[in-house]
Parts: sequence; structure tokens; C-alpha cells
Amino acid sequence: MSFDQSLAARRLLLRRPLSEVLAAPGQHAAATRVVEPSSPPQKQVEQIEAAPPTDPLAVLTSIKGVAYQWDLVEGVIHWGANVGDVGKLKALGEAKTTQAFTRLLSPEGLACRREAIDKSGRGDTGSGVPYQIAYGLTLDAREPAPVEETGRWFSGPDRKPASAHGLIRLVDPPFAAERPVSLQEQRDPLTGLHRRDYLVAQTARQFELCARNNSTFAFLLASIDNLSFINHAYGYDVADELVLEVANKLRHNMRATDLIARYSGSRFALLLDACDSEQMALAAQRFIDVATQTPVTTSAGALPTSLRIGGVVAPRQARGPRSLIQHAEEALDIARERAAQRFVAYQPSMVRDEARLRAQTISDDITSALNERRIKLALQPIVRAGNGEPAFYEALMRMENPDGSFVSPGSIFPTAEKIGLAQLLDHRVLELAIGHLAADPQLTLAVNCSGTTAYHHEWPAQLGGLLGRHPGTAARLIIEVTETCAIADIEATRRIFAEMRQIGVRIAMDDFGAGHTSFRNLRNLHVDILKIDGAFVQNLARSADDRFFVRTLVDLAGHLGIETVAEWVEDGEAAKILADWGVTYLQGHYFGAAQIPLAGSGVRWQAAG
Repeated sequence: MSFDQSLAARRLLLRRPLSEVLAAPGQHAAATRVVEPSSPPQKQVEQIEAAPPTDPLAVLTSIKGVAYQWDLVEGVIHWGANVGDVGKLKALGEAKTTQAFTRLLSPEGLACRREAIDKSGRGDTGSGVPYQIAYGLTLDAREPAPVEETGRWFSGPDRKPASAHGLIRLVDPPFAAERPVSLQEQRDPLTGLHRRDYLVAQTARQFELCARNNSTFAFLLASIDNLSFINHAYGYDVADELVLEVANKLRHNMRATDLIARYSGSRFALLLDACDSEQMALAAQRFIDVATQTPVTTSAGALPTSLRIGGVVAPRQARGPRSLIQHAEEALDIARERAAQRFVAYQPSMVRDEARLRAQTISDDITSALNERRIKLALQPIVRAGNGEPAFYEALMRMENPDGSFVSPGSIFPTAEKIGLAQLLDHRVLELAIGHLAADPQLTLAVNCSGTTAYHHEWPAQLGGLLGRHPGTAARLIIEVTETCAIADIEATRRIFAEMRQIGVRIAMDDFGAGHTSFRNLRNLHVDILKIDGAFVQNLARSADDRFFVRTLVDLAGHLGIETVAEWVEDGEAAKILADWGVTYLQGHYFGAAQIPLAGSGVRWQAAG
């Protein structure tokens, strides 16, 4: 089969339902075969019966390809039924999770997939986002096998990649035999630069040379700022013009002994021979200057450009291609976060310093927000499974910025726990929640409590003191503690829960299923409500394992007289399944997002939080 034929076959497969490609082969239809006699050079077509290439699996095997379906949220991979028939790719059959597949990736492969999916900068409008990448897979003890991956990813409710499907195809040796092109001759079709795989191979050789010559070299990762904006504002053709011009500027300002490659859509990698840290900084600044000093002329007019660069000196700061690329990406990420610093040279202490700086910034922001009363509550309804009517609300913390925008707790709370501010936030949230309860006698609220707060020796007294100022509120307050926190010290948890019950509040165990608590411990803790971890609910309609787990949990909770809440309910199908199984309450965007109530108006909303 020629290269053009294999390409056409691959496109045909991607248009077919993936269930057909993943399933075992069925009946073969009649097919057309092209026969090419040596003379005359005129193609003849003959009809043959039951030709295997019309079967999706047969076609895939003939071009050494395997289809896949990937749950990016759960990290589960389903491979095509022919995975055991495609030479080296049979090793993929054992890689059934994202973690297992990652272990097979060559150094550039992880970054390549991350760029194509996680950091693509493109949005899924409903039909998915296509991608095509090339990298190496370590499938045996020898050199990584070059593969080509063509696929399409789809976003979830949070607009982040949630699933993908496509195929992985070996391109060597049969591909090389059909198209005798050396690795060095393979070029990026847009810029004419070397491709990433060639650069990585040269990087490995550079490490060998440095070991023999006791020398150093530099690796730069340069990124064009705001290329995704150019794509959306002017179209991909204009963005390609800009990428090409920047590539030419960089190429024309390099030494003859240096190397440049197209690393990804908006990124270039540069290998600078015989270069120390001081020379690397000078070279990086030169590249930034030549890329930004004059606008790029495109069909949409002159557009300004700017670069961000992360750099690493090897072998002092990296022992091999994998760590070299990882450190360059870390340095580039920091350069992209710092408005005034366009080049960042990697230092081993960099990540620690950045974490310290971020912790200090978050600490200042939280302290200011507490002092200025900018901590707010966003309330999300939790409805009765039987009729969909709100039963109570979960009070979720939101920190308001001075400009009126809001920060979600996920971006600040882990740091707040580390720096000792979690208790102050918990106390303020509890104050606000009790204020809402006092203002609206019909309202019931669930409030999250961190482990740092729950296990503090003064917590029960503080809780009782706050509730004592507003009689009648304790019975309408539910304290949520995560399962992983609760099982860290079962005896301490049992004691704290007993003290909270004496005060009159109810107790919910949040994210149940994540920590694998035994039901014996659950019975001893005497919780009132179990909140089923949303990770098990999210894929309920598609995962038999999740359905079995959730249904078993609901049955056992019912046997113990414990009410249940299913989190992350995003559609009517999941809601009906859960209601039929006897789940008590449902929570998720299908029933309403968390919103900030208008001051003094109970749960009458002013805007989304």
C-alpha cells in the first residue's frame, strides 16, 4: 500500500464510528484493488470479493495503526481489537491508563501531547478539536519507535479536554521504506525548520559530545505571545504567516553551529552549541529583540509580535533530554507568568522560589479580603431526587477581588492550608453561613470544613459559640468533612463528630469513594449524609464500573439509614438513573450553578459567583 493510499485509509477510518474500529472484525465487503503493471504506466482497476482492507481493523493493521478511545478525566484508554496484531504496538494493549501510556513516551512525547491537547489554546465548539502529532514510543529495549498520532479531543462541562479518539500508527520501518526520507530531511511543512523528533535526537548526541569534551550547551524554548488570539481574531492563515516570519527571524540570527526546530504550534526550540549561562542570556535577549523590534507584515496588515523564552544550560542543569525539556518548559511557564521578564533561565531553586512568592501573594490577598469583607458565599442548590425541588444549599467560598471579579477556592485554599490561613477562612465562611440561616428561617446550608479546622482543639467550642448567638440555626446547618480527611485519624474523627452532634448540627462526609473508607468505619462515625464523589457520577452513563460502585454504595448507605447526595450531576439521564437507584439528593450544574445571593434576600440571586 502506498503512502497516499494509507493516508486516504486513515481519513476514512476517522470518519467511521469508533465503535466499529474498536470492535472485533465482522464481515468484509467487496473492495477495489489498484494494480500497477510495469508497462504501460497506466493503472488498472479490478473488482475482488471479500477483500480484507475494507474492514476497519484490517485496514488499520495493514497501515500498522491502532485506534483508541481515551477518557482524559478518568485516565482510561480503550484500544482497538487489533492492538495485538500490529508488531511493536501490541505493547499498547497493556497501557490501559494514562499513567501507563505516559511511561512509554519518549522525552518529547509527553510535551508533544500536552501541547496538542492540554495547552492547544483551541476551544471545542461541539465537534471536537483535531490534532496530528509525531513522537516516539519506548515499546522495547531499543530506540523509541517513531509513531504518528491523528485524533480529535472533546471538552467536558468545564470546557477542558475530557475525551479523545483517534489512531496511532507506526511510521518506521515500512513508512520509511515507502518514503525514503531521513530524519534530518523531515521538515516542518510550514516553516521548513527541523521537526521536534530530530531536535531531540540531536540533543541526545549533544549530551554525548559534552561528556567527551567537558563542554556545555544551552537549550531554549521560545513561545510567541498571544498566538491563540491571532488565530481567533484573524484566522489560522494569518497566524501561520506570523509563525513563518518569526521562524525566519530566529533562523537568520543563529550561528552556523546552532540548531532550531518547530517545537509546537507557537513554540520553537533552539539548541546552542558551546554555550554557558551568560552566553545563553545574551542569545535569548537577541532573539527576543529581533522578533519584537518590527511588526510582522501579514495579509491582515502589520501585527506586533513578542517572545517569551525559557532556557537551560546542560549538562549542569539537566542530565538527559527528558529533564532538559522539562526544565525548559518550567522556565518558560514562569517567563509567561511574569509580565516584565521575557527570559527566564532555569535554576534548581526556581520552583521553590516561585512557590514561596506565590504563597506570599496569596497570603496578602487573603488577608486583605478578610479585612475588607470580600469573602462571599456562593450557594448551589441540592435538590430532592424525587421531585427536583431544592432541599438545601451548599455554601461555597468565593474571594472577591478589588475589581469585582471572583477567585475560586481551588486556586487559593491549598496554599491557605499550608500557610495557616485556612482556619480564618473557615471561620469567616461559617459566620456568613450562620448569618444567612438567621436571616431566613426556611434555609438549610451545608458548609465545608477543612481538616486543619476540624481537628483543632478549639473548633467545637467556636462552632457552639457562633451557633449559640442565633438559636434555631444549628438544626439547619450541615458540616461537610472530606472522606480523606476523616480517615486520616478515625478515633479523632469519631470524637470530633460526636462533639458536633451534641451541638445539634448534622454531618456530611464529602467526596465519599475517594478514600475507600470501610463501611464499618462509616457506621462508627455516625454520619448523617454521604456525598458520593463526583468522579464516579460524571461518567455514570458510560462506565459499568462506576454504575456498580455507586449503586452498591447507595444500597449500603440506605441499609445504614444514611442519606446520600450525588455530586456533579450534569444531565437528565444521570439524574434519572440516580433517582431510580434511591439516591436521596442530587447536586450539579444540571440543577443550578453556585451563585451569590443578593444581600439580605435569602437565596434570591444577583449574579453567578
